[in-house]
Order: sequence, then structure tokens, then C-alpha cells
Amino acid sequence: MSISHELLLIYTTYFVATASPGPSNMAIMGAAMKRGRGAALALASGVISGSMLWALLAACGRLTVLATFAQLLIVLKVCGGLYLLWLAFKAGKSALRHPVTETCLQETKKAAYTSLFRQGILMHIGNPKAILTWVAIMSVALKPGAAASTLPMVIGGCAVICMLVFCGYALLFSTTVMAAFYRRIRRGLEALLAVCFAIAGLKLVLSRS
Repeated sequence: MSISHELLLIYTTYFVATASPGPSNMAIMGAAMKRGRGAALALASGVISGSMLWALLAACGRLTVLATFAQLLIVLKVCGGLYLLWLAFKAGKSALRHPVTETCLQETKKAAYTSLFRQGILMHIGNPKAILTWVAIMSVALKPGAAASTLPMVIGGCAVICMLVFCGYALLFSTTVMAAFYRRIRRGLEALLAVCFAIAGLKLVLSRS
């Protein structure tokens, strides 16, 4: 298989993995409609940073340890699942309370951005799917005989895809129309986020493989 075909396969696989519905995408959509563009981009930046951290570790061969030893993956799954369950609790609690005033949101904006960035990193670091995706990608990129330029092209291309997808969600769902839509369905959306986080978290905690 030629390098161009390998890269196309890798980019397509990574795009599908990042763009498909999941906790990270749902969280970015919710943050965009609820808190605006800046908050959504802060959360997206954390998710992107977490993904690139796994990419660098995979490029250095560090993720083969996690992929080889099932016990380590199980620990990671449980930790990631518990964190998602915590996010489910917070989303459910938010669905039950009254909307926060604009003044309060402005006063806590800087702290909220930092918290959202950290949340994005933790969500992706605790996602075994991200590890296995990068292990699969690097098994193609680092196979014997691969050109020296393949690895930088893989990481660079996937980084661009990652930014386009997650920041795209942040920008798309932070429009005035979507913000107005959120105000009408706030409780329903928060409840939906709580359910999605809870299902994903339970799936990770209870999964044996």
C-alpha cells in the first residue's frame, strides 16, 4: 500500500473516530450553547490536548504497554467511567436548578475556562477508545520500512483533523440561534447530557474487555 493510501486510511479512520457522537462531542455542544464560544473552545482545547498527548505517547511506543496489559486498561476504564459518572451527576444537578444569571457567568468566566480545559483533558485521557485508536494508527505509521516523513505527517494531519472537528462543533453550536434554542430546551438538554455521560460511564466501569 502506498504512503498516500495509508495516510488517507489513517485520516479517514481518525476523522470518523473524532466526529462520531460521544461524550466529548456532546460536552462541547452543550458548553457552546450554554456558555458560549469561548467556553466551548476552552473545552475543545482540552480534548485536543488530551488527544495529542496520546498521539505523542503512541509515537514513542509508550501506549503498547497499556494495549498489552489488560489490567492497566481496566484501571483506566474504571477511572474514566467514574469521571463520566461525576459529569453525569453535575449535568443532572444543573438540569434541576434555575438558570445562572449573566452577571454570575461573567464573574466566573476565567475560572470556568480553566475548569473546562481541565475537563476536556481528563475526558480524553480517561478514554480507552483514544488509546486503542492511536495504537492502531501507529501500527500503520511505524511499520518496518515506513518513510521518515510518515510519522510527522500522521500526527500533523490528525492534529489538524482534531482541531477542525472539535473546534468546529464549538463554533457551530455557539451561534446566536443555537444559544436561543438552548434557552428553550435547557433542562431537557442537561438531562440528555446526564443520560449520555451516565451510559458512557457505566459502560466503561462495567466493561470487562
